[in-house]
Amino acid sequence: MSPRRKPKPGHPPDPDRAAESGRAAGRLSPARLSMVDVLRTGSVGLRTRPVRVVLSALGIAIGIATMIAVVGISASSKADVLRQLDKLGTNLLVATPGESMFTGKKTELPEGAEKMVLRVGGVERSGAIGSIDGSVRRSDKISEDETGGIAPQAATEGLLGTLRGKMKTGAWLNKANGRYPSVVLGSVSAQRLGITAPGQQVFLGGRYFTVIGILDDLPLAPEIERSALVGWDAAKKYLGFDGHPTSVYERSADSAVGSVRDLLPRTLNAENPQDVKVTDPSQALQAKAAAAGAFTDLLLGLGAVALLVGGVGVANTMIISVLERRHEIGLRRSLGATRGHVRIQFVTESLLLSGLGGVAGAVLGSLATVAYATGTGLPPVVPPWAIAGGFGATLVIGTIAGLYPAVRAARLSPTIALQTA
Repeated sequence: MSPRRKPKPGHPPDPDRAAESGRAAGRLSPARLSMVDVLRTGSVGLRTRPVRVVLSALGIAIGIATMIAVVGISASSKADVLRQLDKLGTNLLVATPGESMFTGKKTELPEGAEKMVLRVGGVERSGAIGSIDGSVRRSDKISEDETGGIAPQAATEGLLGTLRGKMKTGAWLNKANGRYPSVVLGSVSAQRLGITAPGQQVFLGGRYFTVIGILDDLPLAPEIERSALVGWDAAKKYLGFDGHPTSVYERSADSAVGSVRDLLPRTLNAENPQDVKVTDPSQALQAKAAAAGAFTDLLLGLGAVALLVGGVGVANTMIISVLERRHEIGLRRSLGATRGHVRIQFVTESLLLSGLGGVAGAVLGSLATVAYATGTGLPPVVPPWAIAGGFGATLVIGTIAGLYPAVRAARLSPTIALQTA
């Protein structure tokens, strides 16, 4: 058995070799660092170089903040759409005339179609509108060609309740005012005409009609927002309306939507049910909710790039820290610290540095989400999984960024480190 090599005079013994010899002789064993010791030694570089810590953690913070804000804003938008769906319901169907299979011409819905729909099992409410020829203008001095995209429509009394609409101001059409030249404006129509309150008049079909109300927004019926609604009887009396509805709206029980959809065409046109189109306006909002995160992946990718750049910055900071602290490393090694102790010290420092950036990024991302949602009227939503995932990503980045500097620090010879300090 060859004799063990003795350290040269003036050279401190290698702690790892000493530990190995101690285990072989049964006398010595390397010291173990407690969690408190690991945190204390790992935070030395952070406490002594605060400016560098802030700048290094900034890249991590920007990446995490971007990712959380993107997810939060997308979730807030989706929550707003779902809230609208809960409020407006998904049990609204609209029946409109289609084109005849034989003549190719536009068909008509029968008069009294909204009352026929009420006989279908499961239908709770119904309402209808009918197109009227003519234009809606602020006065008769304005050219007929300048319609402003406003469509005059006849409306039944049950339309507002069927759409679950609300009046922004004024009153809705009823049996009394629906027989006289009075009109209710959609929200967009009122804005285009410059009318903000009832009592003013608009020129419609060769005569003036008095505005009795202005509707609030109707997300499920945007065509109503751009209409000027006249009572059914008044439309027949003053505007030559033929009584055939162009759209019939019905509200049914949620469990009966499927069966009502099948029965509506046969109810409104028993001979040619294929000439009746039935649509679900809530599908547009449902598609909007599904597409709320369409650009989330792209923006998350940009956040990931920022996070990667931040990780490179942390790795660079740790390498510089190792070079600057060679004397400290050599001194610790000469006093008994093993390579494992040095490795865990610098990995811990890298994790703490990344963790600080992750915490700052989570706070900034959450604040950005809340500020945006509050400013745009959305319900602020910050998914917990986004915060947990973002913080977990920082720990992974911190571990990867700190491995090479930690290994490099652990390989430094105590003698060389002390001599080059």
